[in-house]
Amino acid sequence: MSKPRVHCLGEAMLELSAPRLGAAMLSFGGDTLNTAVYLARLGLPTGYASAMGDDPYSAEVLAAWESEGVGTAAVARLPGALPGLYAIRTDARGERSFAYWRDNSAARQIWRHPQRADWLARVLDCDWLHLSGITLAIAGEDGRAALLAALPAAKARGLRLSFDSNYRPRLWPDVPTTRAAYEAILRLADLSLPGFEDEEPLFGAEDAAALIARHRAYGVAEVVLKAGGPRAWVAADGAAPVLVEGAAVTPVDTTAAGDSFAAGYLAARLTGAMPTEAALAGHRLASVVIQHPGAIIPQSAMP
Repeated sequence: MSKPRVHCLGEAMLELSAPRLGAAMLSFGGDTLNTAVYLARLGLPTGYASAMGDDPYSAEVLAAWESEGVGTAAVARLPGALPGLYAIRTDARGERSFAYWRDNSAARQIWRHPQRADWLARVLDCDWLHLSGITLAIAGEDGRAALLAALPAAKARGLRLSFDSNYRPRLWPDVPTTRAAYEAILRLADLSLPGFEDEEPLFGAEDAAALIARHRAYGVAEVVLKAGGPRAWVAADGAAPVLVEGAAVTPVDTTAAGDSFAAGYLAARLTGAMPTEAALAGHRLASVVIQHPGAIIPQSAMP
């Protein structure tokens, strides 16, 4: 069986990494983009679905994705637009904090742009679509409605969907709006990748069994609950949840820990691994990623 074509949908931003004022490193990142890069490195035919500008930074970023093997056919180019920017600071324990400049980024503009319908058709031209809570947030109300309207026909053609719950409160107007958007996408998802810290502010405190049961009630067949550190509860095909633990490591920078776990899990599952094996593959990749600064580690460091 040929490997499925994957599109990761979301926003790519310029990444400024500096612990304090002074010299900084400029790269790129974004939750679903990080997943796309790692999926491509792990051998999945992967494209990124987003929008960028016609500026030199956008051109350099697109060239970097293509050099990683990430397809760009589903990237709209918007004249006069710019990519968003975020800055990372890390503390002594490797925990990160962010500052964002993204309100009018190209990736936000495409959701209300006249090109949206044609662009969405390209986005959905794949076998597997991966998106996140951040994807839903930047789409806005009208963009989310357009996506949710287009997905059922794509699902009927055989498209499968995974959703990573990444919740960023500052991107949403209120909790009820967020909760409704998450529930709507989960009713269409084949795989969900929630985390306690993302779900609790929206749905209240739950233990692993209750959270997994709620996702199954939406109709999600496969739930992988990220439980903090190298721990994940895996529930697939109606089986009881199983806790899968990886090796603990000391982090340098936890940026992209969940994104890389999602890539390791998806790459393994889409090439035939069992769910518990896939969770271990996710843990292995994430454990290497968090031992390097920034979202994207050097190719030479890949496990």
